[in-house]
Amino acid sequence: MRKTVFITGASSGIGLESARYFASKGWNVVATMRNPEKRQTPLHKDGQCELLHLDVLDENSIQSAVTHTIDKYQTIDVLVNNAGYAVYGPFEATTPEQINREFDTNVFGLMSVTRAFLPAFRKQRMGTIINIASMGGRNGFPLYSIYNSTKFAVEGFSEALAFELKPLNIKVRIIEPGVIKTDFYDRSMDHAPESNLNGDYGDILRRGKKSTNPSFIERGSEPAAVAKVIYQAAIEKGWRLRYPVGTDAMMVNMARWLLPDNLFYRIIEKSTLEQD
Repeated sequence: MRKTVFITGASSGIGLESARYFASKGWNVVATMRNPEKRQTPLHKDGQCELLHLDVLDENSIQSAVTHTIDKYQTIDVLVNNAGYAVYGPFEATTPEQINREFDTNVFGLMSVTRAFLPAFRKQRMGTIINIASMGGRNGFPLYSIYNSTKFAVEGFSEALAFELKPLNIKVRIIEPGVIKTDFYDRSMDHAPESNLNGDYGDILRRGKKSTNPSFIERGSEPAAVAKVIYQAAIEKGWRLRYPVGTDAMMVNMARWLLPDNLFYRIIEKSTLEQD
């Protein structure tokens, strides 16, 4: 019997590559995005995935997509919560609207989709929830305070949820990519607005351009590498929770574990901010 995976944020990057990879392995793939009829992706040409509208900010669209999927496929094996984006810039310069939307998308939207699937997973007494976090979910980086805080929330939510769902034979996984070569740093990034604060924050803004520089991003992992780890997390039988992806994510996590805080912070500052 073919297994079924439901993926949010599948229009590009990690979500797109995950949909294609699961399809190549013979799975039923429900690939969701906000505007499947308008956004042309390789999935439209492949014809291997079912494309559905889903906006994690719209409860009605969530319920509609989940109900359709359960009615059609009956058994849902894996949920991949991938939809998300980043706000970049000094915290003080970000607007309340930017902060609310970031949390609504990266945290509350993820929770809403998860909640919508839990009745089916409980009834089945099986299923796997895979939440896409980031190496920024356990480590803070300059100028990503809002994004980091949402991913810290995803980490905490997932860790606690794993305890709750284990007696029901429902697994929870956290994927922690490092820098990935996607349009995440372009189309999927929102910038704090220019303001008179840029005078005071000008130095760190100027030095922080390194993290959005194309040459820096090009050294990251391919989205397909993340897709393979997501697939591995989906088929693995144990109760492993976290899956770092990329040499940078693994090295940062190891450094955080081994080094005293003051030394770790100096290394992060030096590696993420350009020096004169």
